[in-house]
Amino acid sequence: MNKIWLIIQREFLNRVQKKSFLVATILVPLIFPAIIGGMVWFMVKESESAKAAVVHVLDQSGKFVFEDTKKFDFVIETEGLDAAKEKYNKTKDFALLYIPNFEISKPEGFVIYTKENPSIEKIGDLEGVLQDRIRDLKLEQYNIDKATLAGLKTKVDLKQVNITETGEEKSSNSGILYALGFILGILIYMFVLIYGIQIMQGVIDEKTSKIVEVIVSSVKPFQLMMGKIIGIASVGLLQFTIWILIITFVSSSVLGYFGLKMPQQQMQEQMMNQMDAEQKEEVQAMQNDKVGELMGNLSQIPFAKIAFVFIFFFLGGYLLYGALFAAVGSAVDSIQESQQFQFPITLPLLVGYMGLFLVILRDPHGPMSFWLSIIPLTSPVAMVGRIAFGVPTWELILSMVLLVAGFIFTTWVAGRIYRVGILMSGTKVNYKVLAKWFMIKN
Repeated sequence: MNKIWLIIQREFLNRVQKKSFLVATILVPLIFPAIIGGMVWFMVKESESAKAAVVHVLDQSGKFVFEDTKKFDFVIETEGLDAAKEKYNKTKDFALLYIPNFEISKPEGFVIYTKENPSIEKIGDLEGVLQDRIRDLKLEQYNIDKATLAGLKTKVDLKQVNITETGEEKSSNSGILYALGFILGILIYMFVLIYGIQIMQGVIDEKTSKIVEVIVSSVKPFQLMMGKIIGIASVGLLQFTIWILIITFVSSSVLGYFGLKMPQQQMQEQMMNQMDAEQKEEVQAMQNDKVGELMGNLSQIPFAKIAFVFIFFFLGGYLLYGALFAAVGSAVDSIQESQQFQFPITLPLLVGYMGLFLVILRDPHGPMSFWLSIIPLTSPVAMVGRIAFGVPTWELILSMVLLVAGFIFTTWVAGRIYRVGILMSGTKVNYKVLAKWFMIKN
């Protein structure tokens, strides 16, 4: 055990004291807020300085009245389609919109001619203009005024309440839980994969530099592998914690310093500016109620339990996959040679990642979600995706026990390959060779 601890210290200090670690730990979380801030800033400036797109309109139905907007300037064409096309081609304008004679009940045949592929946003905006007008025509046809239509619109907001076995009621919000499971699952997948590959790279480097031959003379290969895995895991956990703290602080500081707002906030402010005082008060009251409800829902989420589960499955998943990556690293002489073995290792992790979106977040309590969160190779991603929705204690304990057992088993299997492969160089390795190394007795 003392030898394993010495190897853990060596791996930890060897990586933490490198300039590359300090650069990656400090710069990476600074780069992301800088990129986000820069993109939002340019997006805001671009939208403020953007000129309205000119759209030529040939309306053969005579049912539309086009008024210029902030996004579009409309040029009405009165001649035929061929003449309108010829006139449009002589300009650098955005598009030619053709509206044929159509039935209000079945609007068809609308065409937009452009010289280059337009963005989906502009197409959507033009479709919105047409849809609004057709809706007004239908209202006129059925003698329904807009006020009556607005009064018919009804929104039902279901308040979610969970009832415990003791009869206690707790508020809930599936949207918040979905977002939480989404973020945690992606983080597990990303960091297990990144740090697992780092283990493999570290083993390959030591193998090719022949340092490991000196170390193995005084330490068992299994002890060396175990120490390396835990040492790099501690580096990853430290780096991950620093990233979270820096990104959280810097992101809010950068956006606040530049006075930047997200597009949704800008759109909301524009809508508020178009309302009268009474409407603003009504909207403000609704927003206050929503904020209060959101804070109440957040207070019901067991963040301490979720943080514990996340750390456990992050470490467990990392140790499990780290052992497999270490075995691959011991068997090959370069990253290029390892590619044939990486896909089978990462496939179960990828299954858990895909299952997060296709199964778990859609039905966190279904049978497939249960099995994905129990099987050790997929549980690191699946269980952290489910935990926010509430997982029975026995399922959580079973998943944890099986993950620990899976780590011990994969470490044992990888250790048997590692003890032989770490001292082999220049050997062409395939799955048959790995199986042969595994079967060799001590």
